[in-house]
Amino acid sequence: MSKNNKKWLPELRFPEFYGKNTWQRTKLSQVLFEHSLKSEGNEEIFSVSVHKGVINQIEHLGRRFAASNTENYKRVLPGDVIYTKSPTGDFPYGIIKQSKVSEPVIVSPLYGVFTPETTWLGLILDAYFESPKRTFHYLESIVQKGAKNTINIRNDVFISKRLILPRDKEEQQKIASCLSSLDDLIAAHRQKLELLKDHKKGLMQNLFPQEGEKVPKVRFKEFEKDGEWIEKKVGEIAENLDSKRIPITSNQRDKGNIPYYGASGIVDYVKDFIFDDTLLCISEDGANLIDRNYPIAFTIKGKTWVNNHAHVLRFDSYDTHILVEKYINSINVQDFLTGMAQPKLNRGNLEIMPIPLPKNPQEQQKIASCLSSLDTLITAQAEKIEQLQLHKKGLMQGLFPRMDD
Repeated sequence: MSKNNKKWLPELRFPEFYGKNTWQRTKLSQVLFEHSLKSEGNEEIFSVSVHKGVINQIEHLGRRFAASNTENYKRVLPGDVIYTKSPTGDFPYGIIKQSKVSEPVIVSPLYGVFTPETTWLGLILDAYFESPKRTFHYLESIVQKGAKNTINIRNDVFISKRLILPRDKEEQQKIASCLSSLDDLIAAHRQKLELLKDHKKGLMQNLFPQEGEKVPKVRFKEFEKDGEWIEKKVGEIAENLDSKRIPITSNQRDKGNIPYYGASGIVDYVKDFIFDDTLLCISEDGANLIDRNYPIAFTIKGKTWVNNHAHVLRFDSYDTHILVEKYINSINVQDFLTGMAQPKLNRGNLEIMPIPLPKNPQEQQKIASCLSSLDTLITAQAEKIEQLQLHKKGLMQGLFPRMDD
């Protein structure tokens, strides 16, 4: 075997393929074939997501975004590979996914749709292009960007480059089965995470009084006779620290490893100083509050930096702090936002926001403990998924040759 051919072999192989030179530099046009099928009028409209793959458009985006006439939409068969040609996040030249849907669907006519030589190879390509780095490396030299960041590339050009791929179908099947099993495990854990989130949502609806009600639907038995809850404004139960920020100098900014919190979580630069404490951060950004793409209210502990686009509150009771955080994250706050183009939750509206609370501090503690325990489970489940994804990433590095086109 030549030195170059050895470079084309992955570090990890199934034992029956050791010593076999079955990986070759292969043009995608040899293994992906455009079929150009169009909608037959009875298929569901699907989108393509970085994290969810090929997914029903309404399930993914909440509503249908397709044109009223979909006769030119492209028909995607189970196992087909789709190239979106749409920049998104870490994928400036678009994403590449295999359809794992069990029936034909339709997607945007702007996408490229290809049938792989084998379904196994399609799954291998799907896994290969999960990596932003590998996707960028393959597409950078063949994509041209037009006005308004549009991507210009013909489908025949997309499949014109080479990748080092397994050509033995048995080896393809082995690799695909391995990756598919891991994907199924990750999907099962994601489903469990969604069930935990749904459970929390239902619990919030039952543990807090609904609009127009004075008591919750579900109450811990020892508090059933404690009477109605009270309603307090945020300004009555929390001290707003927005005006107590201490501007920092450039020298202070460079010292130490103090975490910085923005309106949507930790970021890597600093603006304003908040002293050592356990505090509640609440986003001022109306877009975040409406779309719920980022945390709205989140707890920070210890010495931190907080920017100008997040309100900072301090509570006398940590249990009240937790209940306010969970409640604000569960309600629609749109009525408290000001401005049209860039809606904001200003300090005045935040301070008059009503919060339902039980009169008995022990009931507050019980509910806060219950919700915090559930959040711990949700966080642990999310960490399991992250670990599995890291495992898959490491596995991919071993299952594919280091040298690519």
